[in-house]
Amino acid sequence: MKRFSRLPPLQCLVAFEAVSRLGSGSLAATELSVTPSAISHRIKQLEESLGVSLFKRRSNELTVTSVGLKYLEVVRDSLDALSRYPRDVAKPDDHIQIRISSPPTFARQVIVPRLRSFQRSHPDVEVVLQLSVPFVGLKADNADLEIRFGSGNYPGLEVAELANEPIFPACSPAYAHKYGPFHTPADLVKASLLRCPIEPWRPWFKAASIDLPEPNSGSQFVDIGLMVEAALHGQGIALAREFMTHSWLECGLLVRLFDLPARGQHAYYAAWSASSPQYTHIEAFVSWLQAELRESGPARVDA
Repeated sequence: MKRFSRLPPLQCLVAFEAVSRLGSGSLAATELSVTPSAISHRIKQLEESLGVSLFKRRSNELTVTSVGLKYLEVVRDSLDALSRYPRDVAKPDDHIQIRISSPPTFARQVIVPRLRSFQRSHPDVEVVLQLSVPFVGLKADNADLEIRFGSGNYPGLEVAELANEPIFPACSPAYAHKYGPFHTPADLVKASLLRCPIEPWRPWFKAASIDLPEPNSGSQFVDIGLMVEAALHGQGIALAREFMTHSWLECGLLVRLFDLPARGQHAYYAAWSASSPQYTHIEAFVSWLQAELRESGPARVDA
């Protein structure tokens, strides 16, 4: 198979053909249902693999070079041949599989309830959902797509923001009744504040204009979901996010203490390799999930 080792990824060839035909990276992105940055990345990857410039770039205009025009003939012939290949030669049970790793609570509260919608719109794609807890080094093997909770700075990977929600204190009604009332943020001084190293309290303290130190005693949880579970069982007050706690807030198992949301230190991101053979299907999943969260979720907190 060495003679095929230098073949560029198919998504790069498709992007090249679309940009050449439409004369615009933005129009190509719209046609292929990807982002303009993804188109730019694919063209750059293709040019680097070939060692030639395929386009002349002048302000916002793209013109195919003479070398690019020759290569375009080869690419179009190849894509035409592949598109004409009969679909019925594939086995009936052939399918595409993407492996997604996610923190447990995001998987349970965000992905799983919405997954049927993706399966209806992409019946040929099988999703394998795996769990990961990056803070303690627990990662799913061979994941095509990772859901990460962090800064969004992941060099070498394609990154898309999924959920940048406000944080707010929440606890069980029983805890609020027993240890409250909590009329103002300053009343939290008498409460047990549950701790999670990836969701510090200081950003919320700052937004509430109270000078309290980061809690340094009591139970600590390395997963946001575990911290919220502790709050559900009356063990203290947790910092919550709407997507992660929506079902519990709706049924009254958790109560929001103050109408004072704040921007958290981190957000949820999708991260994947640009060289993944499942790139197109990963982008489809990410775009679908972003649209789902925009339609059903609360407004994000901007910087």
